[in-house]
Amino acid sequence: MQEELKNVVDKSDDRPFVKGKISATIFHNEDNLYTVAKISVGETNVHISDDNLTVTGYLPPLHEGERYTFYGQLKEHPRFGWQFQADMFQKELPHSREGVISYLSSDLFKGIGKKTAEKIVDTLGDQAILRILQDRENLRGVANLSSEKADALYEALVENRGLEDVMIKLSQYGFGPQLSMKIFQTYKHEALQIINENPYQLVEDIDGIGFKRADELGGKLGIKGAHPDRIRAGLAFVVEKQCVQDGHTYLSQTQLFDWTVELLRSDEEIKIEDLEQGLAALTKEKKLFVKEERIYIPSLYYAEKGIVNVIEDLLAQTQYEDQFPESEFLLALGELEERLDIQYAPSQREAIQRALMSPMMVLTGGPGTGKTTVIKGIVELYAELHGCSLDPTSYKKDEPFPVLLVAPTGRAAKRMSEATGLPAVTIHRLLKWNGQEGFDHDEEDPIKGRLLIVDEVSMVDTWLAHQLFRALPEDMQVVLVGDEDQLPSVGPGQVLTDLLTSDIVPVVRLVDIYRQEEGSSIIELAHMIKDGKMPDDIRKPQGDRSFLTCYQGQITEVVKQVCQNAIKKGFTARDIQVLAPMYKGNAGIDHLNVALQELFNPSSHKRREIQYGSVSYRVGDKVLQLVNQPESNVFNGDIGEIVSVFYAKENTEKQDMLVISFDGNEVSYTKADFNQITHAYCCSIHKSQGSEFPIVVLPVVRSYYRMLKRNLIYTAITRSKQFLILCGEEEALKIGISRADDGKRQTTLASFLKADEQEWDENEAPFMKDAMIGMENVTPYDFMEAD
Repeated sequence: MQEELKNVVDKSDDRPFVKGKISATIFHNEDNLYTVAKISVGETNVHISDDNLTVTGYLPPLHEGERYTFYGQLKEHPRFGWQFQADMFQKELPHSREGVISYLSSDLFKGIGKKTAEKIVDTLGDQAILRILQDRENLRGVANLSSEKADALYEALVENRGLEDVMIKLSQYGFGPQLSMKIFQTYKHEALQIINENPYQLVEDIDGIGFKRADELGGKLGIKGAHPDRIRAGLAFVVEKQCVQDGHTYLSQTQLFDWTVELLRSDEEIKIEDLEQGLAALTKEKKLFVKEERIYIPSLYYAEKGIVNVIEDLLAQTQYEDQFPESEFLLALGELEERLDIQYAPSQREAIQRALMSPMMVLTGGPGTGKTTVIKGIVELYAELHGCSLDPTSYKKDEPFPVLLVAPTGRAAKRMSEATGLPAVTIHRLLKWNGQEGFDHDEEDPIKGRLLIVDEVSMVDTWLAHQLFRALPEDMQVVLVGDEDQLPSVGPGQVLTDLLTSDIVPVVRLVDIYRQEEGSSIIELAHMIKDGKMPDDIRKPQGDRSFLTCYQGQITEVVKQVCQNAIKKGFTARDIQVLAPMYKGNAGIDHLNVALQELFNPSSHKRREIQYGSVSYRVGDKVLQLVNQPESNVFNGDIGEIVSVFYAKENTEKQDMLVISFDGNEVSYTKADFNQITHAYCCSIHKSQGSEFPIVVLPVVRSYYRMLKRNLIYTAITRSKQFLILCGEEEALKIGISRADDGKRQTTLASFLKADEQEWDENEAPFMKDAMIGMENVTPYDFMEAD
């Protein structure tokens, strides 16, 4: 039978097709319209041995008994056998009296029952559907049919017919079925009109369509060279791309115009006047904001301004300076030292006192300088001096806990909680992020508490910082903690750096290394790297670190051997974290994950797995969350383990599912969600921020050259708690350490803070409240074209 089912197409030039009646819909995802249906085949030009065939594709709801023609390919699924994968479809409209009545009285057309359908056919004949589509006024002659029902029927017919038109037209333009469905879901029957009028609108409205794809479409529609729509789209794209990818909060006009001309390379000259007119139009439409020849995405400008406003209001409060006599503070500090059996150093004492006596303070320092110790001291002394309990159970349900501990990632929050013994959450969870709707907490509904401590602030971008600051009550004290030498945030801005350089916010820098007496050569190495130095004896093995010399082609085997040795000593996949700066290549994250999965969790008939593209997900796999999913309390950067695999026939969802445990929080993923996760045996250094691991394995080779920079290597090394294994080329490590981050970010937060007064344009105020709405999930990946 399988031999007979081979995809043998007739010798004609026609595309493979199957035509027939829908017998059952097995699965239909309402979000992305992925569908699995059974069809009773009436006609086809592919050789099949069974008249009943499974059809899959991105399709609208298919109704039993209706006839369709599907175009695509017959392929064999490894588990479900032969299926026809449709990338185009055409609905066969009924022409007989009975067929038209049955169609019009179906679930597709609300309010049209069989009797009404019969009246329509009696009035308009067997060609009723075509006559209605040609002119909606034809429905006016149907007796007792209200204008509301007539309009609804017409709109539903157009929408159902319009989908086919859009799919066919977009296929001619080179769009696949999934993107075509997204376009139709967004624009409905206006899709072709919008595309013809301005194809660049797709960049703004459709995930997965970037400027390049829209520009190709524009070219086919005759929009080329210095066309105003093309220039406006190019300008807007360049600003957003450079800000999101490179971390800027603005571009200079010169940068914007130069990069836009480069993007829009054309035989037709693009003049400065064309660019100026395009920028003026975008400014008028409030898609870009211009201030003193700096061009901003409006949300970033208003976010920086909003942060400044809150900080100024905080620093204007003076009630904290003299609330406790110094003698009372010193007495409480001495008692705390005795109780904890520690001795705070002078800089640590200064940090604790400054935090308690200031409305806002920034605490910074590298590994081993005692930031965590200071945080615990601040919390303990705050409770002691204010006479409040640190036992969460002593507070009533609606009574706010006085001390709020937060961090950008779940793992960083967990570390904070373990260090202090108090609850800690992510910033998103504190602010109650509800997805595309934004955050529940803002200036109208601020968070409740009296002291806020935010750890790992280097990871906080401008958008998120604004959301946090705008949700602060007026009387809350704020302590921001971070390492200024780590990588900056993935998103735009450099909030920690700008606060430190502004000279406006009180700052305490911890520089003495207090964990050195534990004999950590990792900490010593980190501080040398921070200063741009590398030990002469880097290859000499230390008690907690080593350097294994190898070349790029040997990286995979060396990393596997290191991990294998760690397993023999009792470490698990959760304990060992391989970090790399790039995804591609034979020393990249993707390649290493494949090799490490086979080492830590090899394929076995006893272990369930699901294939997703070229990736296999198995029970026991270590995986990384790539996007925020607040409704499940899972956030970007969280690491979990696959604990269950369910196949489609085993669950009510009728589709393959994974269950992933994130430190006991079990979250279910259907196949449509699998793009939210990836294997985490090896992950990027950016994704590891806020986490610590017992063992870090860090390959460093010349092929990483573009990414090899001092703060990247420093961040990777400081993720290690017990053991650090560097492997690769010593020269590559030396190059990386010598290269300070030359991609300096352009931001205005520090200059806004330094300004004597903040002058607001009259037209700025309306945009302040919702400055970030809709931008929470924007990442550099948004500028990669979808397949």
